Amino acid sequence: MPARIAAAFAAGVDYVQIREKSLPTRELFCLVEEAVAVRGSGRLLVNDRADVALACGADGVHLPADRAPAAEIRALGGPGFLVGVSCHSVEEVERAAGEGADFAVLGPIFTTPGKGQPLGLGPLELAARLPIPVLALGGVTLENARSCLEAGAAGVAGIRLFQDALDLAKVVRRLKAL
Repeated sequence: MPARIAAAFAAGVDYVQIREKSLPTRELFCLVEEAVAVRGSGRLLVNDRADVALACGADGVHLPADRAPAAEIRALGGPGFLVGVSCHSVEEVERAAGEGADFAVLGPIFTTPGKGQPLGLGPLELAARLPIPVLALGGVTLENARSCLEAGAAGVAGIRLFQDALDLAKVVRRLKAL
């Protein structure tokens, strides 16, 4: 996995989130340390483990929707520590913004396996009007990413979009061209 993280940063991905929910703490710590060493100018976030992110020198944490308030995590990490929040409604984005999160990831925007009914572009457009950058997630492809940006998303997030890419650098270039 560190090789894939290094490849993502080398390809120009701005943020990589380590989302290994089932790894024991020691293994997660080692993975994050390795990822910090290869991040270059990219930003590295750790899913839901501010303690590991801080101990390893990661750039921040990404919190699930049912989590401690972003303000509490910000107090632990200090002013340069990034706090992102997963959101599944406009109201959750509003809450994240009010708590001082740096950004929200809203989804699923489009149909994606195992994530329930997609929100669609309407809620994304409403959330994008709030005072926090909102990234679109869920079923985002190279073909529909532009519609997310046109709805006001600050960017797109993806798992399969990047994970399944045969030429990651090409995918990143195409997204950045949008």
